[in-house]
Amino acid sequence: MNTALSLFDWKVRGFRVVEIIGLAILAVIIVSVYFAKAQAARQSAEIDGLHQAIGNERQRVRLLMAETARLEEPGRLEALSRHAGLEPVSVEQRADLDGLDALVGDEQTPESTPQPAPETAQ
Repeated sequence: MNTALSLFDWKVRGFRVVEIIGLAILAVIIVSVYFAKAQAARQSAEIDGLHQAIGNERQRVRLLMAETARLEEPGRLEALSRHAGLEPVSVEQRADLDGLDALVGDEQTPESTPQPAPETAQ
């Protein structure tokens, strides 16, 4: 026990060794707190930038949705189709399942007929 007490009394250039060790530990703590605070500030700035980007993207999505709604407006599309000379499909232009064969035609062109694959001799 006497040696432990003598450790506290040991001096280097007028300072106790325990005081020097305590000061070194305090300096390490101060430097580590400074670096942790600087890193937290950088991350906070990055988070603020991301929040700003998210806000900008949300605004852009709202603008694009409004533009889509304007472009898909039925009255506008009807006016454009009439201007282009398009008309609604009449009843005579519609076909049912039985009439599809007549629309295709009975003749097939040689390009559309499937050709059998040539057999190779083994």
